[in-house]
Amino acid sequence: MPSLAPENLLEALRWRYATKAFDPAKRIPADVWSALEEALVLSPSSYGLQPYHFIVVQDPALRARLRAVSWNQAQVEEASHLVVLAYHRKLDVAWADAFLDRVVEVRGVPKESLGGYRKAILGDLIEGPRSAISDHWAARQLYIAYGNLMTSAALLGVDTCPLEGLDPAAYDQILDLEQTPWKTAAALTLGYRAEGDKYATLPKVRFDQKTLIEYR
Repeated sequence: MPSLAPENLLEALRWRYATKAFDPAKRIPADVWSALEEALVLSPSSYGLQPYHFIVVQDPALRARLRAVSWNQAQVEEASHLVVLAYHRKLDVAWADAFLDRVVEVRGVPKESLGGYRKAILGDLIEGPRSAISDHWAARQLYIAYGNLMTSAALLGVDTCPLEGLDPAAYDQILDLEQTPWKTAAALTLGYRAEGDKYATLPKVRFDQKTLIEYR
């Protein structure tokens, strides 16, 4: 199992900040981006269902339209990569069965052996009490992947800025998501900080461990 020294982890997390100014000339290398995409795929989710979808927006004209509904934040256009994070509007049997088919494909187990697993998923999220809030559940799963992507980027020396300052409905319209299972939650810009971004050198402000962490 690969390991990372504690000091290296903390160094990356202290280095990371919500980048306000990206260098538009600096692009994320293909191999680094491939690793970040795989980090998204490897993110954990409850039941393993992955009730989310990620849209990498590369088209400059599309980015300009999204910037206009993102509080005019320059990162949307200037960052090397823009990822829109969307969650499943309403989990259904088809999505659960698609995931179980994937289990069969990857692990080589008979579909019949997953009957109890299927029943648990349907009884909880599709037909059970939580079906009424399955969209909220899906959004929470999405945010696990969101954080995982930012941490993975920091470990690879890639800057990020999470964006919730946007109009999700406008994103859905611009990206033609309105008639799909997906609904925009947030976005993430990734790239490399511009020289002179004053926020890069400001001390990170956090409550101390005693305030945030309790032992019992």
